[in-house]
Amino acid sequence: MPFEKLTEMILPRDVIGGHGAIDKIYEVFKRITDADRAMIVTGEKTYEMAGKKTHDILEENGIKTNVIITGDATEENVEYVKEETKKFGAKVIIGVGGGTKIDIAKKSAFDLNLYFISVPTSASHDGVASPRASIKKGEISVSMEATMPVAIVADTEIMVKSPFRFLASGAADVLSNLTAVKDWSLAHRLKGEKISSSAYMIAEFAAKEIINNASQIKPNLEESVWFVMKQIAFSGIAMSVAGSSRPASGSEHMFAHAVDAIKKGNGLHGELCGIGTIISMYLHGGDWILVRDTLRRIGAPVKIDQVGLNEEDAIQALMMAHKIRPDRYTILGENGLSENAAREALRITGVL
Repeated sequence: MPFEKLTEMILPRDVIGGHGAIDKIYEVFKRITDADRAMIVTGEKTYEMAGKKTHDILEENGIKTNVIITGDATEENVEYVKEETKKFGAKVIIGVGGGTKIDIAKKSAFDLNLYFISVPTSASHDGVASPRASIKKGEISVSMEATMPVAIVADTEIMVKSPFRFLASGAADVLSNLTAVKDWSLAHRLKGEKISSSAYMIAEFAAKEIINNASQIKPNLEESVWFVMKQIAFSGIAMSVAGSSRPASGSEHMFAHAVDAIKKGNGLHGELCGIGTIISMYLHGGDWILVRDTLRRIGAPVKIDQVGLNEEDAIQALMMAHKIRPDRYTILGENGLSENAAREALRITGVL
């Protein structure tokens, strides 16, 4: 039988990181394209942090640049950015900010078949370097296919000024690869789902780097920002190699999205994924204590009250988590956890 497999892996051409990296934005832009127009998608705070400088550098070098100050990552905001981008005639969309602004930018770029450049102002989760976007459809956040950044410009001088909570959240999101790949392997064994050993190893490597260097992730330290950002980039690459978010999103992410769906608590995405990883690792029969202790060393939450949840909130989220992505088989199974199993998992892992 002839070999007929066909896959496409789109990886960043440039990953520029470190002190003053944003000064290279024009050079990166010109290496990617000969276009003379760019659309910058950012927020009010992130415009002041990095959006204005990005705009000024490009304008000074002859690139006509328009700026959209936007809010949450909703379908409506994506449509607005797309319409404004078409009117302006930009061939490149630059997302400057944290998760939501970059999600809007990369989804808009995907729909318009344009280049996307990621300029993160924090490393709060792996979305700044992945080909997926979390977009709200009504009341629910949905993970959608998006454009892989053609370049990532991560200025640690800027990013280190964000609250340390964001960096710890980003590290926790990478750590969650540990249970994501376990879920993927389970689906491979029980459901025959195809698995990429390369993507699996890259995702697991990034998570283990977080474990091995957790004590080095500290506030006000640019080296810590760049270290976490590198692991985030590896997670994004793993997803691109796999052609899906499988190597970085499993039952722990379903828990996080379920919490979002019930509109409870105040946890960041990565923080919720971290707590979800403790629980999921317990369900897998793995070393959940190592996960918990790593999160503690990072400075990320390990108890539900640290993210504004009570026991009943967490049980509700765990019981409905399997419905978040019914197409994705995980340790939660097809019918989800019973109330008793959810309560026991919370009790044994000590996240209560």
